[in-house]
Amino acid sequence: MNKITIPNYATLQLQHIVLDYNGTIAEDGILKESVKIAINELSKSFTIHIITADTFGSVAKQSEDLKITLKILSSSEHTQEKADYLHELGAESCVGIGNGNNDKKMLQSAAIGIAVIGSEGCATQALLASDITCKCIEDALELLQKKRRMIATLRK
Repeated sequence: MNKITIPNYATLQLQHIVLDYNGTIAEDGILKESVKIAINELSKSFTIHIITADTFGSVAKQSEDLKITLKILSSSEHTQEKADYLHELGAESCVGIGNGNNDKKMLQSAAIGIAVIGSEGCATQALLASDITCKCIEDALELLQKKRRMIATLRK
Protein backbone atom coordinates (compact mmCIF):
# COMPACT_ATOMS: atom_id res chain seq x y z
CA MET A 1 0.00 0.00 0.00
CA ASN A 2 1.08 3.53 -0.73
CA LYS A 3 0.15 5.88 2.08
CA ILE A 4 -0.31 9.51 1.18
CA THR A 5 -1.44 12.22 3.57
CA ILE A 6 -2.96 15.26 1.89
CA PRO A 7 -3.41 18.08 4.43
CA ASN A 8 -7.05 18.93 5.16
CA TYR A 9 -8.13 16.51 2.42
CA ALA A 10 -7.50 12.85 3.29
CA THR A 11 -5.02 10.19 4.29
CA LEU A 12 -5.14 7.52 1.63
CA GLN A 13 -3.85 3.95 1.39
CA LEU A 14 -3.55 3.48 -2.38
CA GLN A 15 -3.05 0.03 -3.84
CA HIS A 16 -4.65 -0.07 -7.31
CA ILE A 17 -4.45 2.07 -10.43
CA VAL A 18 -7.40 1.48 -12.76
CA LEU A 19 -6.81 2.80 -16.27
CA ASP A 20 -9.31 3.33 -19.05
CA TYR A 21 -7.76 2.25 -22.34
CA ASN A 22 -8.85 4.10 -25.49
CA GLY A 23 -8.41 7.85 -25.29
CA THR A 24 -6.63 7.59 -21.95
CA ILE A 25 -3.55 5.37 -22.35
CA ALA A 26 -4.02 4.38 -25.99
CA GLU A 27 -4.73 6.20 -29.23
CA ASP A 28 -6.73 4.37 -31.87
CA GLY A 29 -6.14 1.08 -30.04
CA ILE A 30 -2.36 1.51 -29.79
CA LEU A 31 -0.84 1.73 -26.31
CA LYS A 32 1.55 4.66 -25.96
CA GLU A 33 5.20 3.67 -25.45
CA SER A 34 5.56 6.25 -22.68
CA VAL A 35 2.68 4.58 -20.85
CA LYS A 36 4.32 1.15 -21.10
CA ILE A 37 7.41 2.56 -19.40
CA ALA A 38 5.36 4.25 -16.67
CA ILE A 39 3.27 1.12 -16.05
CA ASN A 40 6.42 -0.96 -15.64
CA GLU A 41 7.69 1.49 -13.03
CA LEU A 42 4.37 1.91 -11.22
CA SER A 43 3.74 -1.85 -11.11
CA LYS A 44 6.54 -2.04 -8.53
CA SER A 45 4.32 -0.16 -6.06
CA PHE A 46 0.75 -0.60 -7.33
CA THR A 47 -1.46 -3.26 -8.88
CA ILE A 48 -2.27 -1.93 -12.36
CA HIS A 49 -5.61 -2.64 -14.03
CA ILE A 50 -6.70 -1.80 -17.57
CA ILE A 51 -10.47 -1.67 -18.03
CA THR A 52 -11.88 -1.40 -21.52
CA ALA A 53 -14.56 -2.35 -24.01
CA ASP A 54 -11.61 -3.06 -26.34
CA THR A 55 -13.19 -1.20 -29.24
CA PHE A 56 -10.24 -1.95 -31.54
CA GLY A 57 -9.67 -5.52 -30.34
CA SER A 58 -6.03 -4.71 -29.62
CA VAL A 59 -5.62 -4.39 -25.86
CA ALA A 60 -4.46 -7.95 -25.10
CA LYS A 61 -1.71 -7.81 -27.73
CA GLN A 62 -0.72 -4.25 -26.82
CA SER A 63 -0.37 -5.04 -23.11
CA GLU A 64 0.95 -8.62 -23.26
CA ASP A 65 4.39 -7.72 -21.85
CA LEU A 66 3.05 -5.62 -18.99
CA LYS A 67 2.34 -6.65 -15.41
CA ILE A 68 -1.35 -5.70 -15.43
CA THR A 69 -4.77 -7.16 -14.80
CA LEU A 70 -6.96 -6.80 -17.88
CA LYS A 71 -10.72 -6.35 -17.53
CA ILE A 72 -12.73 -6.46 -20.75
CA LEU A 73 -16.16 -4.95 -20.22
CA SER A 74 -18.97 -7.34 -20.98
CA SER A 75 -22.20 -5.57 -20.08
CA SER A 76 -24.17 -3.03 -22.06
CA GLU A 77 -23.74 -0.54 -19.18
CA HIS A 78 -20.02 0.27 -19.22
CA THR A 79 -20.31 3.27 -16.91
CA GLN A 80 -21.73 1.15 -14.08
CA GLU A 81 -19.51 -1.83 -14.84
CA LYS A 82 -16.39 0.31 -14.44
CA ALA A 83 -17.63 1.68 -11.10
CA ASP A 84 -18.56 -1.82 -9.94
CA TYR A 85 -15.06 -3.06 -10.76
CA LEU A 86 -13.56 -0.35 -8.56
CA HIS A 87 -15.90 -1.26 -5.72
CA GLU A 88 -14.86 -4.92 -6.02
CA LEU A 89 -11.23 -3.85 -5.60
CA GLY A 90 -12.06 -1.49 -2.75
CA ALA A 91 -12.63 1.95 -4.25
CA GLU A 92 -10.99 3.65 -1.26
CA SER A 93 -7.66 2.10 -2.31
CA CYS A 94 -7.98 2.96 -6.02
CA VAL A 95 -6.79 5.66 -8.32
CA GLY A 96 -9.07 5.82 -11.38
CA ILE A 97 -7.84 7.43 -14.58
CA GLY A 98 -10.05 8.08 -17.62
CA ASN A 99 -11.39 10.55 -20.13
CA GLY A 100 -14.81 9.42 -21.33
CA ASN A 101 -18.41 9.79 -20.27
CA ASN A 102 -18.34 6.12 -19.30
CA ASP A 103 -15.55 6.88 -16.80
CA LYS A 104 -17.65 9.29 -14.75
CA LYS A 105 -18.75 6.88 -12.00
CA MET A 106 -15.32 5.26 -11.85
CA LEU A 107 -13.69 8.66 -11.30
CA GLN A 108 -16.26 9.60 -8.66
CA SER A 109 -15.85 6.28 -6.83
CA ALA A 110 -12.06 6.23 -6.73
CA ALA A 111 -10.10 7.58 -3.78
CA ILE A 112 -8.43 9.78 -6.40
CA GLY A 113 -10.08 10.26 -9.79
CA ILE A 114 -7.87 11.71 -12.51
CA ALA A 115 -9.35 12.94 -15.79
CA VAL A 116 -7.02 13.06 -18.78
CA ILE A 117 -7.64 15.47 -21.62
CA GLY A 118 -5.24 14.00 -24.21
CA SER A 119 -5.57 14.05 -27.99
CA GLU A 120 -9.09 12.58 -27.87
CA GLY A 121 -10.26 15.25 -25.46
CA CYS A 122 -12.14 14.70 -22.22
CA ALA A 123 -15.88 14.39 -21.70
CA THR A 124 -17.24 17.17 -19.53
CA GLN A 125 -18.87 14.64 -17.18
CA ALA A 126 -15.50 12.91 -16.63
CA LEU A 127 -13.84 16.25 -15.99
CA LEU A 128 -16.47 17.26 -13.43
CA ALA A 129 -16.28 13.87 -11.68
CA SER A 130 -12.50 13.96 -11.24
CA ASP A 131 -10.39 15.18 -8.32
CA ILE A 132 -7.55 16.19 -10.63
CA THR A 133 -7.40 16.92 -14.36
CA CYS A 134 -4.20 16.45 -16.37
CA LYS A 135 -3.41 17.53 -19.91
CA CYS A 136 -1.98 14.11 -20.81
CA ILE A 137 -1.62 10.58 -19.44
CA GLU A 138 2.10 11.02 -18.86
CA ASP A 139 1.40 13.86 -16.40
CA ALA A 140 -1.28 11.80 -14.65
CA LEU A 141 1.02 8.80 -14.18
CA GLU A 142 3.86 11.02 -13.04
CA LEU A 143 1.65 12.34 -10.22
CA LEU A 144 1.67 8.82 -8.81
CA GLN A 145 5.45 8.69 -8.97
CA LYS A 146 5.95 12.19 -7.55
CA LYS A 147 3.24 12.30 -4.89
CA ARG A 148 4.16 15.76 -3.61
CA ARG A 149 2.63 17.15 -6.79
CA MET A 150 -0.66 15.49 -5.91
CA ILE A 151 -0.44 16.86 -2.38
CA ALA A 152 0.17 20.36 -3.72
CA THR A 153 -2.88 20.11 -5.97
CA LEU A 154 -5.36 18.60 -3.50
CA ARG A 155 -4.45 20.14 -0.13
CA LYS A 156 -6.94 22.56 1.34
